[in-house]
Amino acid sequence: MPAADAPFLLTGAVRRDPAVAAWFDTTDPLRQILRPWFERMRACGEDVREVIHDRCPTACVGQAAFAYVAAYRAHAAIGFFHGASLPDPAGLLEGAGKRMRHVKLRLGGGLDEAALGALIAAGYAVARSSREDF
Repeated sequence: MPAADAPFLLTGAVRRDPAVAAWFDTTDPLRQILRPWFERMRACGEDVREVIHDRCPTACVGQAAFAYVAAYRAHAAIGFFHGASLPDPAGLLEGAGKRMRHVKLRLGGGLDEAALGALIAAGYAVARSSREDF
């Protein structure tokens, strides 16, 4: 079993994945509220790659996954593969797993955008620092 701080590696991640574009090519309002947040993930660095993993767009540093977006019936989520280790002074993160945490977004719901942006940046930084040459 990998160490708690080991990167979660996904093969097949590319700079721009057509399958990710197709996932967002819908009128689903929950997917649309996730689009700018996935763009924020893409903008973290030149080394950001993307892939569909478990039917969700996933952002990686090289092959090391750092965040994903998902749309469900009643809410959307932004998940972090190393969420348990991220600073979260605004208390946005939910979950009790050993490593992963997520932020729920609802239509019309309030959101601390600065805090979520900081979580994305921190998730990217953790993945970048934990990555080796893969």
